[in-house]
Amino acid sequence: MAVRAWRAVVDGQVRPATVLVRNGVITAIEPYESDGSHRAEAEARVVTETGPDEVLAPGLVDTHVHVNEPGRTEWEGFATATAAALDGGVTTLVDMPLNSLPPTLTVDALERKRQAAAGRCRVDVAFWGGVTPATIGELPALFGAGVPGVKGFLSDSGVAEFPPLSDADLSAAAAMIADLDGVLLVHAEDPGLLERAAPPEGRSYQAFVASRPVEAEVSAIRRVVDVAERTGCRVHVVHVSSGAGVEEIRRAKGRGVPISAETCPHYLVFAAETIPDGAPEYKCCPPVRGRDDRERLWAGLLDGTLDIVVTDHSPSTPELKHLDTGDLDAAWGGISSLQFGFAATWTAAAERGVDLARVVQWMSTGPADLVGMPRKGRIGVGADADLVALAPDERFAVQAERIRHRHPHTPYLGHELRGVVRRRWLRGVEPDRG
Repeated sequence: MAVRAWRAVVDGQVRPATVLVRNGVITAIEPYESDGSHRAEAEARVVTETGPDEVLAPGLVDTHVHVNEPGRTEWEGFATATAAALDGGVTTLVDMPLNSLPPTLTVDALERKRQAAAGRCRVDVAFWGGVTPATIGELPALFGAGVPGVKGFLSDSGVAEFPPLSDADLSAAAAMIADLDGVLLVHAEDPGLLERAAPPEGRSYQAFVASRPVEAEVSAIRRVVDVAERTGCRVHVVHVSSGAGVEEIRRAKGRGVPISAETCPHYLVFAAETIPDGAPEYKCCPPVRGRDDRERLWAGLLDGTLDIVVTDHSPSTPELKHLDTGDLDAAWGGISSLQFGFAATWTAAAERGVDLARVVQWMSTGPADLVGMPRKGRIGVGADADLVALAPDERFAVQAERIRHRHPHTPYLGHELRGVVRRRWLRGVEPDRG
């Protein structure tokens, strides 16, 4: 197969290219030849040309997805999550270890998750492991079974079966993971500061934000940085939400600490000043903060302090979100966004004059690098031919009937977004979208 594109994202640039694919792998990237005479096209059995308003890009890699199967399939599951992913241009996702039952804390739980996923996925799926105080001893076996890294919490995870790590637990886990040459992902909020903060008050969004203060994120990031410096463990801070958090990571990187960090589309798009009271679809932890924090997150992406943008797709049932009452205190803290992560991020990026190649780095190449997948997230010789044809200037309104997640509640509902995924290839084959 040859895919000819007047605009393709290759090596961090948007340029003309012909991508030659054989047996699902990219074998050559040749110049775009408008007369159709190039060797790549002559050798290909199928020649596809992207449209004049389209850009050929690598499929997205989302390394922060809560699929919740097995165990909580009324929240989500592999069939619906991967259908939503494919619709949104995600060709590889990495499932988080918690909210499934059992959580992915042991090799047995990992195998049960693999069995649950078998035959139900429309995109490629990998799995993070998890670490809790009682399962630090399971880490060598988990890494031996193939997980690229593990996630732990410093504060309450929201589910009893995934308790947080103390400082001693964090140090012990990090030392072991360093020896295993793995990566430790951390939800960074300080439990003591959360406990001392004023509790949320029913439907008030500002009260909810105040209950998860910036200081809790900053304090926890400092703990993560300290353990990385002491043990040499590679650490990754998930869903950074604040400008002050970005600054802590910037300082750590400046000292050579082995740390990376992500943020999420909802932190880059929304702002606390415009979120109404009684709208639990916006609730996540840490929370969407104010405009100043949002713009400092963008600055952190642009200067390389933040490495990637991933969704933290964390769905639940409408009942758990308390959509009927708008009770933010009682509502599940998680945003459903897997299908719209690219469009939301690209919409906000384009408004700021950020080019598409940067967004591809944040949402395809960077996440693939985090998880150690050199054949994913890039258009390059030897990479899997996981490709998408994007119409970056086409706009669409998010409508409930369009949503492929198990439940159609999302803060993007009713918003107009920019960037339509028109075609998808998974290892050179256009998959059935169902």
